[in-house]
Amino acid sequence: MNTQEINERLFSLQDTKYRDFQAKLIPTVKPENVIGVRTPALRSLAKELLKDPDIGGFLDELPHKYFDENQLHAFIISGIKKYDDCMERVESFLPYVDNWATCDQMSPKVFKKNREDLLSHIDVWIKVKETYTIRFAIGMLMEHFLDEDYDIKYLERVAAVRSDEYYVNMMVAWFFATALAKQYDDAVTFIQDKKLDPWTHNKAIQKAVESYRITPEQKDYLKSLKICSKNN
Repeated sequence: MNTQEINERLFSLQDTKYRDFQAKLIPTVKPENVIGVRTPALRSLAKELLKDPDIGGFLDELPHKYFDENQLHAFIISGIKKYDDCMERVESFLPYVDNWATCDQMSPKVFKKNREDLLSHIDVWIKVKETYTIRFAIGMLMEHFLDEDYDIKYLERVAAVRSDEYYVNMMVAWFFATALAKQYDDAVTFIQDKKLDPWTHNKAIQKAVESYRITPEQKDYLKSLKICSKNN
């Protein structure tokens, strides 16, 4: 299926009310570039297209015009079963990711079995200038390295990130809120020692306090660590 045919399929799945709602959630994308295809339909189409031997043409045709094309692209990549092929597609696509939703939807299943090599890519991604490449790197650390492969050095890497970009700082906060839920004893020291910038520090506390995985006692203590300022 070529790109034109894929776009025709996407428009056939269009939900205009959903489009209008969705466009408000992704301010970095022009509203006219949102078709309005619901996520389950995109996932289903991606599953179908993964079986298409000609899908490489669509994946090569970057940048895409429509947000929904990017979402579909992310879901297709997430389903590629061969690690090297998947990583090659991720590397090619990341520079063109222009919104938080596409960034966060891309979660290749094959990464779980190839974490050692994945880590070497994360180390590169987290140091680049592109907002959503950095966000993706932090997201992959959050997804794959806060459990059995955990090491405090991963918290240190994320805490070292400094950015003026909202979507980077929000991901740093999300990462530390998750770390507080999974590796509290280590993560709380980063809050105690104020290793994050003030806005991200407070946002991490806010998100952690909203989590059911944090105990009431931990929540009370975290609240006491909030940085008070005119800007927060």
